[in-house]
Amino acid sequence: MTRVPLPSYRDLLERTDGPPGSSWGVFGEGDQLGALNFIGAEQTAAAAALVRDGRVFDLDYPINTFVPSIAGTRPPTEHHVFANNPNHRDDWLDAFYLQSTSQIDGLRHMRHPEHGFYGGVADERIAEGTPDLGIQLVAEHGVVTRGVLLDLPRYFAATGRTLDVTTNQRVTVADLRGAAEFHGVELRQGDVILMQTGWAADYLALTPEQQEHRRRNWGSPGIEQSTAMLEFLWDTGIAMLASDNAGVESFPVDPHSEFVDPTESLPERGPSHNGMLHRPLIALLGLYLGELWRLDALADDCAADGRYEFLLTAKPLAVTGGVGSPPNAMAIK
Repeated sequence: MTRVPLPSYRDLLERTDGPPGSSWGVFGEGDQLGALNFIGAEQTAAAAALVRDGRVFDLDYPINTFVPSIAGTRPPTEHHVFANNPNHRDDWLDAFYLQSTSQIDGLRHMRHPEHGFYGGVADERIAEGTPDLGIQLVAEHGVVTRGVLLDLPRYFAATGRTLDVTTNQRVTVADLRGAAEFHGVELRQGDVILMQTGWAADYLALTPEQQEHRRRNWGSPGIEQSTAMLEFLWDTGIAMLASDNAGVESFPVDPHSEFVDPTESLPERGPSHNGMLHRPLIALLGLYLGELWRLDALADDCAADGRYEFLLTAKPLAVTGGVGSPPNAMAIK
């Protein structure tokens, strides 16, 4: 597989022609696709060759699966059906929050506190009706590439450890590398990593009262907040990192990480993003994140046949200027 030569993350940290640690301009002046540029025709063709049996896995949870809202700011989607005549049906949605269930975080989703939106797109361009950094760009390009599942519970169990889905246990770069080696896969430029933690399945198995308690005493394992993690994801050439948890990264964040700003005020509503890798990953590197993806059936199948690589497709809704979208994702083996 041909690898496009790009500056390393350490090179990006030394740049003076853009924000340190950013990929702004690396893919061309005015680029708004970010890490999706890692997926080219060669990656798509190679991924298609991974299909052997034609088994298809839906990676989206249905709308309203996570109600009440985990974030606390998204009401349930209302589905309405109407008829113009006895032989006709049509429908519409109200209060449809595009990031309420399985989702892709687009490049509008997060702004860097110091440097702004990806590529230096002005704040006033991130509004209804403007196309800049909109999720429609992902829909137009499409995500058709090699997917790699990293089944962390099975990997941790094989190494004599437990992944605790009730805490902010931090998944390190060594854990991701170890899981890939354990599953017999080599990570490549243009890959989408699917990180199975078991969080969603555990949460959905709780009673409503237990879910409420979990939301008030929040804890979720995920990637650690570290420069080493940024370096690993960029230097590997990952186009998207998706997980079955609510934020991909460990939450609450590591209070001792270099990404926490002690002077930043708490938001008036919703969770604080202070210290999250979302900011440098999305706004500086242009790397897409997927949250609350349904990975259980795929993980079981990978464990059964020993194949942890597959064709992965995702086609977000073409909402001009959309911040995010359901992924409409599938894995085909």
